[in-house]
Amino acid sequence: MDEVIKELVKANIGKVEKDVFLSRYTTYKTGGLAKCIVYPKGVESLIKTIKILKNNNTKYKLLGNGSNLLFSDKVYNGVLIKLNELNKVEFFENKIHVEAGFPLMKLSHLAAKRSLTGLEFAAGIPGTVGGAVFMNAGAYKSDMGYITQEVTVLTPDLRIITLENKEMNFHYRTSFLKTHPKYICLSAVIRLEHGNKSAIEKVIKDRRKRRQASQPLEYPSAGSVFRNPKDKFAGQLIEELGLKGMKKGGAMVSDKHANFIINRDNASSKDIKELIEYVQEKVYKKYKIELKIEQEFVNWE
Repeated sequence: MDEVIKELVKANIGKVEKDVFLSRYTTYKTGGLAKCIVYPKGVESLIKTIKILKNNNTKYKLLGNGSNLLFSDKVYNGVLIKLNELNKVEFFENKIHVEAGFPLMKLSHLAAKRSLTGLEFAAGIPGTVGGAVFMNAGAYKSDMGYITQEVTVLTPDLRIITLENKEMNFHYRTSFLKTHPKYICLSAVIRLEHGNKSAIEKVIKDRRKRRQASQPLEYPSAGSVFRNPKDKFAGQLIEELGLKGMKKGGAMVSDKHANFIINRDNASSKDIKELIEYVQEKVYKKYKIELKIEQEFVNWE
């Protein structure tokens, strides 16, 4: 691994960090040591990075804002790639050309300032554009699939192609990229509608108040843990079982919103995973409903 890191540094692909704790890079504030995180300067640097990793048989993973991931407490003996430097954004009438590393919440507020409506749902989602497209992030009965016109991706054989909305196969909390994780989102074209600026900003403000009142934003978490089953709410099922406040080590089912598991007191990733699985098991035992986990478990094998 040390030789791979030396090669990455020598290739001048961008910033290279060694031996960093993933608690700094995930919204759960947990996770083991990552041997290496790289920040490619651009698309060509990203391609160069992946070529080096493939030539050395080194595992790698894209890491956005870490808002939907649960890394194990073990060492991640591979390379994590953060696309923070792919952060250009341009507005053309009602279309936005935006690179994958741009923060989604910031984009939502920029759109509002330009009187563009359709991205209000994203004002409270703490991910990057790339991560949001990957998992088809959404809220308030809307998601990225409704507004994304096309996505430019890097294919597994390192070609740059553009996928239209239909080719992206957006569905509830999934997309073509999620089912084909070796494809990498580089940028997207987002199509919005012209609207009333004050009305758009009022929606964002009202929803922020609702989130603050109903979600445990004062503690580290990764948002909703489970997808809502058809015609039901995961949080309601969990609450009906009396699991609010349930703890495993430093992890706890939020007593404010039962579909949130929070890092209440220096939880380990193991604490969080065990609590997620406990809740999932209890709901299945009672209702015969298998709750689907929204978050991705990484480095548990």
